Amino acid sequence: QVQLVESGGGLVQAGGSLRLSCAASGSFLRIDDMAWYRQAPGKERELVATITRGGSATYADSLKGRFTISRENPKKTVYLQMNSLKPEDTAVYYCNAIVQHLAVASVHYWGKGTLVTVSS
Repeated sequence: QVQLVESGGGLVQAGGSLRLSCAASGSFLRIDDMAWYRQAPGKERELVATITRGGSATYADSLKGRFTISRENPKKTVYLQMNSLKPEDTAVYYCNAIVQHLAVASVHYWGKGTLVTVSS
């Protein structure tokens, strides 16, 4: 079993910054891709950014230049640096990880989410 725990959310004014963290724990062989998703009130969950184990990152087109995803493999942690935040960035942010176990195929895991609220 794998647990993903997000932290770093909160209330911030428009134009401000936040850094989200997501730490993985449990028993597994390795973590492959990690990602951040978000879900705004009344909207579907959307992909924010992904990062491979080797550090290659991709972003939603609308967020390029403001958000940066990174990871520290020894710490089993992925980060999301969010700058120039806008009210429309208000959402619950979820961590996702593709985890390789010894005896089974890769499994997707989700964190419970952390709320980011951006005030105007």
